[in-house]
Amino acid sequence: MDFRSIPRDPHAFQQPVTAEDIQAIGRRAFGDAARVASAVELGGGMYNTTYRITVDSMETPVILRIAPAPGQQFSSERELMRNEAATVPYLSAIAGLVPRVLFADWSQEITGRDWIVQSHLTGVPAPERLGAYPRNLWPGFFAQLGEITARVHAVRGLHFGPVAGPGHPTWSAAVIASLHAIADDLGHLGLDAADVRKVADLAAEHHRTLDEITEPRLLTGDLWTVNTMLESKAPEPVITGVLDLDRTLFGDPAADWTIRMASAKQDERTAFWDTYGPRDTSAAATWRSLVYEARHLGAIRLERHRLHKNDGVLDTYTSMAAVLTQLS
Repeated sequence: MDFRSIPRDPHAFQQPVTAEDIQAIGRRAFGDAARVASAVELGGGMYNTTYRITVDSMETPVILRIAPAPGQQFSSERELMRNEAATVPYLSAIAGLVPRVLFADWSQEITGRDWIVQSHLTGVPAPERLGAYPRNLWPGFFAQLGEITARVHAVRGLHFGPVAGPGHPTWSAAVIASLHAIADDLGHLGLDAADVRKVADLAAEHHRTLDEITEPRLLTGDLWTVNTMLESKAPEPVITGVLDLDRTLFGDPAADWTIRMASAKQDERTAFWDTYGPRDTSAAATWRSLVYEARHLGAIRLERHRLHKNDGVLDTYTSMAAVLTQLS
């Protein structure tokens, strides 16, 4: 087998598996006679370990994604791959853009980790292709992203919180639980989490403002340019695929990472709103958006710590202080 892993530090968060593990996964997913001919680890992602594999009996390659070992996962990011699998039935509105799940294994018998095999999407990762287009064509990309996000946000759920659970009866309960989980993770790492806990206290104190959100809607959790594929030869950006919807949850669409990123700058991304629709600018929505920003900053702090970006971790404290000033 042609087996290629990305060289990584032994203490890096993302870790490869062995060629023997890949062959065992191939047999479990495609039958005892299956033989994996090649497995090439792909970069780009920062959480799961991902391989493009070819199997002798199959005409096209497939994607193998392997979750971090359970002991490496933060409690606020527990079993994200299982959450993604649970989301599949809710993605019919964008079914043509997301990879099909071919096999999933949560037994952890082969690698000690969850893994999933998905169809291989055509196209090129947007971070590699979008910059090749003149900037006057970029608004078209963001308009497509707005339309895709609107379709996802139109999907209704039965509870608040992660799609796979735990579910909560109210939006405030889901938000507060998420903030506490992030704070607990920070505390276990030895990082100061007082600011995140203060936001959780304010969310509890003003829970009625959060609970103006009464209908759970599907949130992508992490959708932005890095999670999209583009047609490789189109004369203008054309989104052909959407990847890594593992942080999905049911709640207020305004809490989605996609909305945060679309709001971050007044540049080509403003075309997002042309197809998504206008934002709620009421006083209550503005207050909720500050709570959501604090939640994002807490998650960013965890990720930057995981990536050993110490200066970035410190920056989140400055940003969080500014949010708390507006919330208090």
